[in-house]
Amino acid sequence: MQIISRAKWGAKPWNGTPASISLSRRTEFFVHYDGGTPITRTGYAIMRAIEAEHRGQGWAGIGYNFVVDQAGNVYEGRGWNLQGAHCPNHNVSGIGVQIAVGGSQEPSAKALAACRALYEEACKKTGRTLAKRGHKDGFATACPGTKLYAWVKAGMPAGNYKPAPDPGGSTGSGSSVARYQVTISGLKYGYGTKGTHVTKVGEALVKRGFGKHYTSGPGPTWTDADTENYSDFQKSLGYSGKAADGVPGAESLKKLLGSLPGNVTAKPTPPFPGSSYFGPGKNNSHITLLGKQLVTKGFGKHYTSGPGPRWTDSDRKNVADFQRSRKELRGDPDGIPGSLTWRLLFS
Repeated sequence: MQIISRAKWGAKPWNGTPASISLSRRTEFFVHYDGGTPITRTGYAIMRAIEAEHRGQGWAGIGYNFVVDQAGNVYEGRGWNLQGAHCPNHNVSGIGVQIAVGGSQEPSAKALAACRALYEEACKKTGRTLAKRGHKDGFATACPGTKLYAWVKAGMPAGNYKPAPDPGGSTGSGSSVARYQVTISGLKYGYGTKGTHVTKVGEALVKRGFGKHYTSGPGPTWTDADTENYSDFQKSLGYSGKAADGVPGAESLKKLLGSLPGNVTAKPTPPFPGSSYFGPGKNNSHITLLGKQLVTKGFGKHYTSGPGPRWTDSDRKNVADFQRSRKELRGDPDGIPGSLTWRLLFS
């Protein structure tokens, strides 16, 4: 089958190359959609829009292995041999494919046929019959939507498929989703708020079984999906009316998290010692401090021991990963911290 390459649709260079995965480790085929809003873009613009969204989330680039549009075109994302970023705990075992529809859009017969052909090709390449999955089979989410999920459960037929009826909006009652904000213990919650505390709420909701409205995430930005999931949680506690509108109150938040998080005052940034303290042959406490902060920020994957006090190539690789994650530093991700890298890392 013909697959439109990354080069042809205009993909940007990877912002840190995803890990290479052997096809022998692939056992699942996951189908996704774009979320609650219909897709209006066409052609290569679809891919560039998805790529921009995923890079904005800090990923190396587009997270799906492939994308299929309504015309039946198949686009290369991470391809056959790179680890995806589409379904937590299934990015190695699963090949992730988005059919480019959203909301109540009907997947076209061409799109379904192309996705089925891609599935057959995946089975051929891996040498096994891959399990057919919707995103929600691997993660608490509404993705891939009612229509595509029904198609997956029907066995992903290529033709003569009758789509499931549209069940209507996800809010159930037809009322608008609450979009005001509240402040609890110095932290803001509700539509548009951002932070790790928002992510923790979403993760707690998923853990408690209240994550069906997520199509990606949760966090770090509070969306309507967070509000709808939180509303489901409030209703499970017996709340109703405004008390169950999906915006947290102190009582329900404490029941969800076990305790109320507070706004922690940030520690002052330690002074930058100078680039001369870092690099091959260097051995000092500044390298240890740098490495610990990289681990705290989630950029410690190259360490096999340590970090510090002796500089290793793992330090360089982790610093370079952090530099690539920040637009202010991407122009020269050399892996040696300068004053700006230091300030952003410790902010």
